[in-house]
Amino acid sequence: MEKLPTFTALVVDKGEDKQFTRTIRERSLDELPPGDLVVRVSYSSLNFKDALSATGHPGVTRQFPHTPGIDAAGEIVSSQNGAWLPGEQVIVTGYDLGMETDGGWGQYIRIPSAWAVRLPQGLTLWEAMVIGTAGFTAALSVLKLEQAGILPGSGDILVTGATGGVGSIAVAILARAGYRVVAATGKTADETFLRNLGAAEVIPREQVIEGVDRPMMKERWGGVVDVVGGETLAAAIKSTRYGGAVTCCGLVGSIELPLNVYPFILRGVSLIGIDSVNCPTVTRLQVWEKLAGPWKPEQLSTLATEVSLAGLEEQIQSILQGGIRGRVVVKQAG
Repeated sequence: MEKLPTFTALVVDKGEDKQFTRTIRERSLDELPPGDLVVRVSYSSLNFKDALSATGHPGVTRQFPHTPGIDAAGEIVSSQNGAWLPGEQVIVTGYDLGMETDGGWGQYIRIPSAWAVRLPQGLTLWEAMVIGTAGFTAALSVLKLEQAGILPGSGDILVTGATGGVGSIAVAILARAGYRVVAATGKTADETFLRNLGAAEVIPREQVIEGVDRPMMKERWGGVVDVVGGETLAAAIKSTRYGGAVTCCGLVGSIELPLNVYPFILRGVSLIGIDSVNCPTVTRLQVWEKLAGPWKPEQLSTLATEVSLAGLEEQIQSILQGGIRGRVVVKQAG
């Protein structure tokens, strides 16, 4: 393995007073965990889970000092696995990256080679990080709807939390694939943004949950991509048409699901859980190929805000308060 210089990273540390600090400092490769692949990171991104890790949430990260960043895109520097060659460009999302394994908010990562996916033709490293875990999750949700038989002729598709990272890319992918998309959001000022992504209709989130206390609601949705959870997810299930399907990938509303069995036994509605962390490699490759090809959002440049490591602090606070629209891409210096 070639001798690597020190590199710059954002490091979260826990003080003796149990308070967490975030600083940008030099690290050495020796500080990184074991792995058979060293990647020089060009871009990372900001996800809600990253913000939790950066503020010391024990449900995400328990070992400090730590560098967050559950997404990374860059170039292989060295490999102990003959299947990978120095110079190859790769995407790394999911698994333990950025949780207990130092992540993409540093200029280098060291990981098991099984975590890496070759950058597919049709995507740049920057575009891959505009998509990132959020876009991958959105695309996986669309894939699961397709596999459940929910096609463009199946009726309106509801996307909740539509201005966020997952929601905004889900809107763009669904519209590109020919679905009629109804975007639900609490940010009515962003209607133009959502319509430019392809939403045929934009509704306030209150409209989604109106009548949620009833055992069943009027049938409306052919399918749903839900990123909120809680009563929003319950309402979406109760108002999905006969034979429809609902994907679930988020919990910003609540981890609880106040629901009865009627939608499942009277309308045959399917509830599909979406896990992007441990998604099988075969499916992971299938999703990235679609994102580089027929599902590649045309509006990637309008979805992204680019920042340096130094610009992350403001964005961390913003995403924790629900103030992010679209995606935040982190550019590594050098």
